[in-house]
Amino acid sequence: MAVTAGQQDVGLQEPAGWRRTKNRIATALMVLSFVLVIIPLGFVLYTVIAKGISVISWSFLTGSIPPQVLPANVGGIGPAIVGTIEITALAAVMAVPLGVLGAVYLNEYGGKNPLARLIGFMADVMTGVPSIVMGLFIFSIWVLHFGFSGLAGAFALGCLMLPVVIRSSDEMLKLVPDPLREASYALGATKARVTLTVVLPAALGGIVSGALLAVARAAGETAPLLFTILTVTTVNRNVFSGAHTSLPSQIFSNASSPYVGAQGRGWGAALTLIVIAFILMVAARLVTARFTKYLR
Repeated sequence: MAVTAGQQDVGLQEPAGWRRTKNRIATALMVLSFVLVIIPLGFVLYTVIAKGISVISWSFLTGSIPPQVLPANVGGIGPAIVGTIEITALAAVMAVPLGVLGAVYLNEYGGKNPLARLIGFMADVMTGVPSIVMGLFIFSIWVLHFGFSGLAGAFALGCLMLPVVIRSSDEMLKLVPDPLREASYALGATKARVTLTVVLPAALGGIVSGALLAVARAAGETAPLLFTILTVTTVNRNVFSGAHTSLPSQIFSNASSPYVGAQGRGWGAALTLIVIAFILMVAARLVTARFTKYLR
């Protein structure tokens, strides 16, 4: 019996030891993968910060865009920041509500009917469409008829944001437990009331996080704006008419310039754009954490 018990102990210990070994191997591989991914990202951040921090100042962030032949410490990117905020905000106003409504339809109303399948399929397809294709699409159907404008740029960025918002919101709505819906139905609430007062508040943190990440992605897109807003050096406060400028288009213009001053302003604009995207991502995390804590 002692031998049998010992053999049983060994038999019980061996799987545990092998599982522990597999866990350590998987952990080591994950750490190695993280290091391999973070190395190029670290080099990119180091290069942008090293070359862009020297030109960053309040006057650079608020000054007008000078001719490219002038030194980097002359002028700034104020009009580009204003243009980026205007165009991205307008795109978010158009894309975020539509994306959330689309996700609500897919998850709460559509089920497996043909329209829901079509919306889900198109959202998946649009997620993989290159941004330059979206820019050419808006150029052909809007710019050729109505001219360059911030609205055209917002249409292009909104089309890029829409599938991201739909899919992220859909995944968050799927995480809402069905007992919450069933309890509300048991109290006599309608489906619309349950969606508005139970489902959406429960998933609001993830929805807001996904929307902010979509905005951060759209704010850094260059190709669609080259075909929709043109690139000027002055502020255009009328987002519905006339050529505009933005941080991505100014980065492209200055980076392709042979003048050292223009290249320096390009690095400064790139660093500014990274900081804006970082702020949006931090805001998304804070909003998600706040709503998660509130729901708990």
